[in-house]
Amino acid sequence: MHAVLAALALPEFGLSTVFVVCLISATLLPMGSEPVVFGLVKLNPDLFWPAVLVATAGNTVGGCISWWMGHGAHQVRDKLKPNSSPHDARALRWLHQLGPKACLLSWLPGVGDPLCAVAGWLRLPFWPCVGYMAGGKFLRYLVMTGGLLWVFPQHWAVG
Repeated sequence: MHAVLAALALPEFGLSTVFVVCLISATLLPMGSEPVVFGLVKLNPDLFWPAVLVATAGNTVGGCISWWMGHGAHQVRDKLKPNSSPHDARALRWLHQLGPKACLLSWLPGVGDPLCAVAGWLRLPFWPCVGYMAGGKFLRYLVMTGGLLWVFPQHWAVG
């Protein structure tokens, strides 16, 4: 894994590295993607919009993978134990009230990735969930990267 990450760190793989890191960090693996996006944009300011869009796409694809993992886990559980527990009913009511809009919170650290898996587990509609995931993740990268570049630029001087 170390060799793969070292190879992806090469400058000629900038946007592809952003995509891969953002995809992996949106699954249930603990990894942060913001430093990679910020680092690329800090070194290449003209890549701000491409980096934000590629990061959003990678993170959204990772969220979709988590959604499908949750959906698949529920199908397996239904085959092994078809009766649902009271905990499922409570979670189902709460998330069905929010519906796919809950996936707007998929950008949150710690809870966002499992939220995508739970949305799949609860069989919330896939495409609306994807739309809300993408919206939340886009706003996160836009605000965090833009804020670091333009609101606090003196703290991130290169050189």
